[in-house]
Amino acid sequence: MNKIRKFMLGFKKGMGNFGQNISLIINTILLSFVYIVGVGSSAIAAKLFGKRFLETRLSKKDSYWSDLNLKKKSIEKYYRQF
Repeated sequence: MNKIRKFMLGFKKGMGNFGQNISLIINTILLSFVYIVGVGSSAIAAKLFGKRFLETRLSKKDSYWSDLNLKKKSIEKYYRQF
């Protein structure tokens, strides 16, 4: 009976290690695929349409700061912000 118990405990530990290794491999493959499809396709679409998500080009002045439009708006614009 003692040999069977040792075998079952070893089998359980081995299967646990096997499951962790398989899940590590599968998760790495799936996350890589999702990243390549998701981020890659959006990057390609952005390049095709000329979309720039960050303003990295300098304008006439030597600063990356963008000017705020602080003009006074009408009251109706404040009520419908979205």
